[in-house]
Amino acid sequence: MRIVIAGAHGKIARPLGRLLSERGDQVLGIIRNPDHAADLETDGVEPLVLDLETAGAAELAGRLSGVDAAVFLAGAGPGSGAPRKDTVDRGASALLADACQQAGIRRFVQVSSMGTRTPNPPDVDPVFGAYLDAKRAAEEDLRSRDLQWTILRPGRLTDDEPTGRVTLAEEVGRDEVTRGDVAAVLVALLREPGTAGRALELVGGDVAITDAVRAAAR
Repeated sequence: MRIVIAGAHGKIARPLGRLLSERGDQVLGIIRNPDHAADLETDGVEPLVLDLETAGAAELAGRLSGVDAAVFLAGAGPGSGAPRKDTVDRGASALLADACQQAGIRRFVQVSSMGTRTPNPPDVDPVFGAYLDAKRAAEEDLRSRDLQWTILRPGRLTDDEPTGRVTLAEEVGRDEVTRGDVAAVLVALLREPGTAGRALELVGGDVAITDAVRAAAR
């Protein structure tokens, strides 16, 4: 497969790119900062320098020739205010989905967040609330599209060593999950079309990743 990753220099995206490259997939990584290109090349990922907050869908679609699937992992990140939560966490996801539709790319995996399934609590921090709102809106946008989409909502992320074992279902208890395990689940989801049309929550657990993804597939 040829797979495009938006936000390709992130802490989940880089291990994802390495895993895909090691499997023999071709990986195109969208980054905004050209200084990150050398890191991607080291990972076996082809860098595409493009600002998803200013690019147009047609411009991006023209750069996606031969791509079979997309993974959205871009985010405004810590320290950004509420406006950028909307322009990146929602807007960039919609842009990538637009570009995929224009380029004829059907498979789209979106990394979202726990907390989007229910309304924000009244005492939520305003910026974190804006983040959840943006992720929720990105999910709703994706649901409206004629794409083979899967939404993945990880729990609290850690940098611990991956375990290869998770809990994956439409609803799970709040817990943590390693970034490495999230990356491995994304690899498995890309290969499992039976998860299309599903929104799945992910935390650490007892089930091998391949088995967990297979069980989550329709």
